[in-house]
Amino acid sequence: MARLAVNIDHIATVREARGGDEPDPVLAAGLAELAGADCIICHLREDRRHIDDRDLTLLRQTVKTRLNMEMAAVDEMIGIARDLIPYMVTLVPERREELTTEGGLDVKANPGYYKEVIESIAEKGIKVSLFVDPDPAQIEASHRAGANIVEIHTGHYSEARTTEEIDTQFDRIVRAVEASADLGLGISAGHGLNYVNIKRFRFLPQIEEYSIGHSIVARAVIVGLERAVREMVEIVKNF
Repeated sequence: MARLAVNIDHIATVREARGGDEPDPVLAAGLAELAGADCIICHLREDRRHIDDRDLTLLRQTVKTRLNMEMAAVDEMIGIARDLIPYMVTLVPERREELTTEGGLDVKANPGYYKEVIESIAEKGIKVSLFVDPDPAQIEASHRAGANIVEIHTGHYSEARTTEEIDTQFDRIVRAVEASADLGLGISAGHGLNYVNIKRFRFLPQIEEYSIGHSIVARAVIVGLERAVREMVEIVKNF
């Protein structure tokens, strides 16, 4: 049975659109947990464009399931993670001008650096995941660097429009999942998944957790957050 991790970044995005206090991502995290979420994800970006330090501190104090802190592999964030000690950290690429994370880490290009970062975080008892494209070479590099988990980037699959391209991108994910399982890595998947395109993943029982944010928040605008989370939980739990 797969788990659902709910990303609350876009709750904070709505708050920052008016520069006020509402909606509160910390309250949203609690509601998501009540609705069945197994994990809460937030991305503390270097520019603090949505989640801020106050949010992260309160989430660490109040999340009852597991807190997954997404972050760039930079000194400032490493220091924050070591002080905060969330349940786990997911290292992701980050560019100031991007609207959202655009692809996976290039671990293969600099495995020594990621090994040092992982060791620094892991010595505090924090699990470390690397967000990578569905590329067996990147997964092998992540394993060598010491990652506990890989989160497979599903964005290209989610953005594909033709049947041929959807099939091609899903096949890449299948190969990446198989490579990860062969190495004994924990496997999660996320980016762009929604209530429709996730259903194909029922054929991949090796995936232990799905990281989903935007589609849940978008549906919550229509039906409410608790219902939106429960509907996604029901889909994922039936895998």
